[in-house]
Amino acid sequence: MQTIVENAPTNSTVSSTPTTVQPTVVIEANRSWWRLDLHELWKYNELLYTLCWRDIKARYTQSVIGIGWVAISPLVTIAIVTIIFGYWVKIPSDGLPYPLFVFTALVPWLYFSKSLERASTSVTSEANLITKVYFPRVIIPIASALSGLIDCLVGLVIVIAMGLWFGITPTWGILALPLFLGLALATALAVSLWFSALHVRYHDIGAIAPLLIQVWMYASPVVYPLSMVPEHWRAVYSLNPMVGVIEGFRWALLGKVPPDFSFLALSAGVVLVILYGGYLFFRKLEQTFADVI
Repeated sequence: MQTIVENAPTNSTVSSTPTTVQPTVVIEANRSWWRLDLHELWKYNELLYTLCWRDIKARYTQSVIGIGWVAISPLVTIAIVTIIFGYWVKIPSDGLPYPLFVFTALVPWLYFSKSLERASTSVTSEANLITKVYFPRVIIPIASALSGLIDCLVGLVIVIAMGLWFGITPTWGILALPLFLGLALATALAVSLWFSALHVRYHDIGAIAPLLIQVWMYASPVVYPLSMVPEHWRAVYSLNPMVGVIEGFRWALLGKVPPDFSFLALSAGVVLVILYGGYLFFRKLEQTFADVI
């Protein structure tokens, strides 16, 4: 926070020549960490755009296939999962083609998991930038989470094309996809704000995040349908916000049964609480980032 104090001449000073008043700039630490100060984020929107675009170019620059990896990675995963869970284990898919059933869930899941993994360690990877200039540090994990939207959009196009191949067209619920995608973004950002702040002091977070993502995947209906979860456990199970996101994608793109919006509202409320707490926690610790990092 900067405070400008003007040094005005006193009444006892008499001079025949005009004097130039020089402002004194005092740089102080911002101790109001509990305030959101969202307007400050808007002031640095160009920096946010630059960091997002840099992350996108860094992933695909000097790559032979380029953005084609967005399709290759989930397609290989689908092939493996279909053979193991679709043909060997014979997990049901609610009457839908199993590859399409899994791919529709992988699009939001891969966006969420990769965003969480990148954002969790994003602050330490920008050590040179943090120690040189001031800007709201929270922009760094936000940029890491937003940069994956391009990959998600490409995946959506592939899902729609695959659905048309199987004779399935998206429903009017496709208009609600931004809502479900926004919930996936908020969930990734809510967790990564806690992790990225802690990762500055404890590098163990870099190993915990992939483990959490792996466990979280099996706690979400990616390779199995929600109908396999016992009904008396579904209220607790639906506290996982990715359950509503995945079921929402399947409803919008495949015409599946719509998700329970009461459970979806409950999980969204949990995400907002974690997001708000993570933002305040990040703001509290960011005052020492430059010293510790």
